[in-house]
Amino acid sequence: STADLVEGNYTEESWSALQEALTNANTVLNDENAMQEEVDEAHDNLQAAIDGLEEVEVVDKSLLEAMVNKVLGLEEDKYIASSWQAMLPELEAAQEVLGNEKATQAEVDEACDALTRGYLNLRLKPNKDLLADLINKANGLNSASYTANTWAVVADEVIKAQAVLEDPEASEAEVKTAEKALTKALSGLEVNSSNPVVDGSTNKPVETVKPGDTTANAVKTGDEVPAYGLVASVALMISLIAAKKKKCS
Repeated sequence: STADLVEGNYTEESWSALQEALTNANTVLNDENAMQEEVDEAHDNLQAAIDGLEEVEVVDKSLLEAMVNKVLGLEEDKYIASSWQAMLPELEAAQEVLGNEKATQAEVDEACDALTRGYLNLRLKPNKDLLADLINKANGLNSASYTANTWAVVADEVIKAQAVLEDPEASEAEVKTAEKALTKALSGLEVNSSNPVVDGSTNKPVETVKPGDTTANAVKTGDEVPAYGLVASVALMISLIAAKKKKCS
């Protein structure tokens, strides 16, 4: 019976076909002069329309909606720009599908998968504070106080580290690598005996810390590292302050 059918359960096209067949069947039924052939045809057409009804697909958008809301809640400034820009088209497409009442489950699932991939490919901006501190420490040293070979290594690593520091696309791994390389270069500095770093409190050259030594002043990069390069830097600063005071007195 067509009376038991609910319009919202079927596609608009198949429901319209049923209504047309039903109208025609009622017309024939109310026609006293209708031939049996017409009645049979109207009945067959009505049955065909009923059989041709297409149920509306129940589309579940809950996962897609949750993923869209998750991404919309992110702070763009926390992520590397290129990864954020790569994700944006997927977000826009997902929002379009979310608002499309005629979207199929396959379209919804595809949009959700694409947005999820974009989200997982986002890269957080690494913390560069330690790298900047190491560069500043290296730049604060007096190259004449160290042997040319060991200073050349530091100078080279400073250039590389500065490039990483200024690169907005630098990954966390690249930052960590630059930190470790510069720390190693600093720890490898050897005092130039002809122009040593002088401790302002004793007026004696600062002794080189042997590789492998660790102190409370060691630069922390997640591993214990030799620290005499930084010790020399501090000693140099002390000597300069002492010399300035002596000159002013």
